[in-house]
Amino acid sequence: MVKASDTPRLWFWWLVFILLIGISVYFALRLAHLDLKLRSSQPGLYSVARFVDGDTIDVNMNGKVETIRLIGVDTPETHKPNTPVQCYGPEAAAYTKKLIGSQNIRLQADPLDTNRDRYGRLLRYVYLSDNTLVEQKLITEGYGFAYIQFPFEKTAEFKAYEQEAKAAGKGLWSACKVMVETNGRAQTNALSPN
Repeated sequence: MVKASDTPRLWFWWLVFILLIGISVYFALRLAHLDLKLRSSQPGLYSVARFVDGDTIDVNMNGKVETIRLIGVDTPETHKPNTPVQCYGPEAAAYTKKLIGSQNIRLQADPLDTNRDRYGRLLRYVYLSDNTLVEQKLITEGYGFAYIQFPFEKTAEFKAYEQEAKAAGKGLWSACKVMVETNGRAQTNALSPN
Protein backbone atom coordinates (compact mmCIF):
# COMPACT_ATOMS: atom_id res chain seq x y z
CA MET A 1 0.00 0.00 0.00
CA VAL A 2 1.31 3.43 -1.00
CA LYS A 3 1.22 6.09 1.72
CA ALA A 4 0.24 9.68 0.96
CA SER A 5 3.77 10.78 1.94
CA ASP A 6 5.24 8.48 -0.74
CA THR A 7 3.18 10.00 -3.63
CA PRO A 8 5.50 12.99 -4.27
CA ARG A 9 8.52 10.66 -4.20
CA LEU A 10 6.80 8.29 -6.68
CA TRP A 11 6.00 11.18 -9.02
CA PHE A 12 9.61 12.30 -8.83
CA TRP A 13 10.88 8.86 -9.95
CA TRP A 14 8.29 8.69 -12.75
CA LEU A 15 9.51 12.09 -14.01
CA VAL A 16 13.13 10.92 -13.82
CA PHE A 17 12.21 7.76 -15.72
CA ILE A 18 10.35 9.71 -18.44
CA LEU A 19 13.20 12.22 -18.68
CA LEU A 20 15.76 9.41 -19.12
CA ILE A 21 13.62 7.84 -21.86
CA GLY A 22 13.35 11.21 -23.61
CA ILE A 23 17.11 11.78 -23.42
CA SER A 24 17.75 8.25 -24.75
CA VAL A 25 15.42 8.78 -27.70
CA TYR A 26 17.02 12.16 -28.45
CA PHE A 27 20.55 10.72 -28.52
CA ALA A 28 19.43 7.66 -30.52
CA LEU A 29 17.97 9.97 -33.18
CA ARG A 30 21.12 12.12 -33.22
CA LEU A 31 23.31 9.03 -33.63
CA ALA A 32 21.10 7.73 -36.45
CA HIS A 33 21.35 11.11 -38.21
CA LEU A 34 25.12 11.19 -37.69
CA ASP A 35 25.46 7.63 -39.04
CA LEU A 36 23.46 8.58 -42.15
CA LYS A 37 25.58 11.70 -42.61
CA LEU A 38 28.82 9.71 -42.22
CA ARG A 39 27.70 7.08 -44.72
CA SER A 40 26.91 9.72 -47.32
CA SER A 41 30.16 11.63 -46.83
CA GLN A 42 32.72 9.06 -45.73
CA PRO A 43 36.32 10.11 -46.23
CA GLY A 44 37.62 8.39 -49.34
CA LEU A 45 34.19 8.08 -50.94
CA TYR A 46 33.43 10.45 -53.77
CA SER A 47 30.53 11.29 -56.03
CA VAL A 48 30.79 11.15 -59.80
CA ALA A 49 30.29 14.60 -61.32
CA ARG A 50 30.26 13.38 -64.94
CA PHE A 51 30.72 10.21 -66.95
CA VAL A 52 33.21 11.04 -69.71
CA ASP A 53 33.27 7.61 -71.40
CA GLY A 54 33.70 3.97 -70.45
CA ASP A 55 37.11 4.32 -68.80
CA THR A 56 37.13 7.96 -67.66
CA ILE A 57 34.98 9.79 -65.10
CA ASP A 58 35.01 13.18 -63.41
CA VAL A 59 34.82 12.94 -59.63
CA ASN A 60 34.03 15.59 -57.04
CA MET A 61 36.90 15.31 -54.56
CA ASN A 62 36.10 17.60 -51.64
CA GLY A 63 34.85 20.43 -53.83
CA LYS A 64 37.39 19.99 -56.64
CA VAL A 65 36.49 18.03 -59.78
CA GLU A 66 39.24 15.64 -60.87
CA THR A 67 39.27 13.54 -64.03
CA ILE A 68 39.91 9.90 -63.17
CA ARG A 69 41.32 7.45 -65.73
CA LEU A 70 40.52 3.89 -64.66
CA ILE A 71 43.72 1.86 -64.27
CA GLY A 72 44.25 -1.20 -66.46
CA VAL A 73 41.20 -1.00 -68.71
CA ASP A 74 40.74 0.54 -72.14
CA THR A 75 37.23 0.89 -73.54
CA PRO A 76 36.50 1.72 -77.17
CA GLU A 77 36.53 5.45 -77.93
CA THR A 78 33.41 7.58 -78.08
CA HIS A 79 34.72 11.12 -78.50
CA LYS A 80 38.54 11.21 -78.65
CA PRO A 81 39.72 14.01 -80.96
CA ASN A 82 40.67 12.80 -84.46
CA THR A 83 39.34 9.31 -83.66
CA PRO A 84 36.01 7.95 -84.91
CA VAL A 85 33.52 6.45 -82.50
CA GLN A 86 34.54 2.83 -82.14
CA CYS A 87 32.44 -0.30 -82.01
CA TYR A 88 31.10 -0.88 -78.48
CA GLY A 89 32.26 2.55 -77.29
CA PRO A 90 28.74 3.88 -76.63
CA GLU A 91 27.80 0.59 -74.92
CA ALA A 92 30.90 0.74 -72.67
CA ALA A 93 30.15 4.33 -71.68
CA ALA A 94 26.52 3.44 -70.90
CA TYR A 95 27.61 0.37 -68.91
CA THR A 96 29.99 2.38 -66.73
CA LYS A 97 27.29 4.96 -66.08
CA LYS A 98 24.73 2.26 -65.20
CA LEU A 99 27.20 0.28 -63.05
CA ILE A 100 28.22 3.27 -60.92
CA GLY A 101 24.92 5.12 -61.07
CA SER A 102 24.51 7.71 -58.33
CA GLN A 103 26.44 5.81 -55.65
CA ASN A 104 29.65 7.11 -54.16
CA ILE A 105 32.86 5.39 -55.20
CA ARG A 106 36.19 4.65 -53.56
CA LEU A 107 39.40 5.44 -55.42
CA GLN A 108 42.68 3.59 -54.96
CA ALA A 109 46.08 4.34 -56.45
CA ASP A 110 48.39 1.57 -57.64
CA PRO A 111 51.93 1.53 -56.20
CA LEU A 112 53.42 0.46 -59.55
CA ASP A 113 51.59 3.05 -61.64
CA THR A 114 52.18 6.78 -61.83
CA ASN A 115 49.82 9.12 -60.03
CA ARG A 116 48.73 10.91 -63.24
CA ASP A 117 48.85 10.14 -66.94
CA ARG A 118 50.26 12.39 -69.66
CA TYR A 119 46.91 14.23 -69.88
CA GLY A 120 46.96 15.11 -66.16
CA ARG A 121 44.22 12.64 -65.22
CA LEU A 122 44.47 10.81 -61.89
CA LEU A 123 45.05 7.09 -62.39
CA ARG A 124 42.94 5.08 -59.96
CA TYR A 125 41.15 1.81 -59.39
CA VAL A 126 37.46 2.54 -58.90
CA TYR A 127 35.51 0.54 -56.33
CA LEU A 128 31.77 0.59 -55.73
CA SER A 129 30.41 0.73 -52.18
CA ASP A 130 30.13 -3.10 -52.13
CA ASN A 131 33.86 -3.38 -53.10
CA THR A 132 33.10 -4.30 -56.72
CA LEU A 133 36.07 -3.28 -58.87
CA VAL A 134 34.69 -1.36 -61.85
CA GLU A 135 37.66 -2.20 -64.09
CA GLN A 136 37.14 -5.93 -63.48
CA LYS A 137 33.47 -5.70 -64.44
CA LEU A 138 34.25 -3.77 -67.63
CA ILE A 139 36.79 -6.38 -68.75
CA THR A 140 34.92 -9.54 -67.68
CA GLU A 141 31.69 -8.39 -69.32
CA GLY A 142 33.43 -7.53 -72.60
CA TYR A 143 33.12 -3.74 -72.46
CA GLY A 144 36.86 -3.10 -72.50
CA PHE A 145 40.33 -4.53 -72.95
CA ALA A 146 43.01 -5.15 -70.33
CA TYR A 147 45.25 -2.12 -70.84
CA ILE A 148 48.69 -3.50 -70.02
CA GLN A 149 51.00 -1.03 -71.76
CA PHE A 150 52.01 0.36 -68.36
CA PRO A 151 52.89 -1.56 -65.18
CA PHE A 152 50.26 -2.05 -62.48
CA GLU A 153 49.74 -4.68 -59.77
CA LYS A 154 46.67 -6.33 -61.27
CA THR A 155 48.17 -6.93 -64.74
CA ALA A 156 47.97 -10.74 -64.58
CA GLU A 157 44.41 -10.66 -63.18
CA PHE A 158 43.20 -8.26 -65.85
CA LYS A 159 44.80 -10.33 -68.65
CA ALA A 160 42.99 -13.41 -67.30
CA TYR A 161 39.67 -11.54 -67.18
CA GLU A 162 40.17 -10.50 -70.80
CA GLN A 163 40.94 -14.07 -71.90
CA GLU A 164 37.77 -15.31 -70.17
CA ALA A 165 35.61 -12.64 -71.83
CA LYS A 166 37.22 -13.32 -75.22
CA ALA A 167 36.72 -17.11 -74.90
CA ALA A 168 33.08 -16.58 -73.93
CA GLY A 169 32.54 -14.10 -76.80
CA LYS A 170 31.21 -11.46 -74.41
CA GLY A 171 30.40 -7.93 -75.50
CA LEU A 172 32.85 -6.43 -77.96
CA TRP A 173 34.48 -9.82 -78.55
CA SER A 174 31.47 -10.98 -80.56
CA ALA A 175 30.03 -7.61 -81.67
CA CYS A 176 33.17 -5.97 -83.11
CA LYS A 177 36.20 -6.56 -85.23
CA VAL A 178 39.16 -6.43 -82.82
CA MET A 179 42.51 -5.29 -84.18
CA VAL A 180 45.84 -5.28 -82.34
CA GLU A 181 48.16 -2.36 -83.05
CA THR A 182 51.93 -2.76 -83.36
CA ASN A 183 52.35 -1.59 -79.74
CA GLY A 184 50.07 -4.46 -78.60
CA ARG A 185 47.07 -2.26 -77.81
CA ALA A 186 43.74 -3.75 -78.88
CA GLN A 187 41.15 -1.56 -80.63
CA THR A 188 37.74 -2.12 -82.14
CA ASN A 189 36.67 -1.07 -85.62
CA ALA A 190 35.16 2.35 -86.23
CA LEU A 191 31.38 2.52 -86.40
CA SER A 192 30.16 3.30 -89.86
CA PRO A 193 28.41 6.67 -90.12
CA ASN A 194 24.67 6.42 -90.74
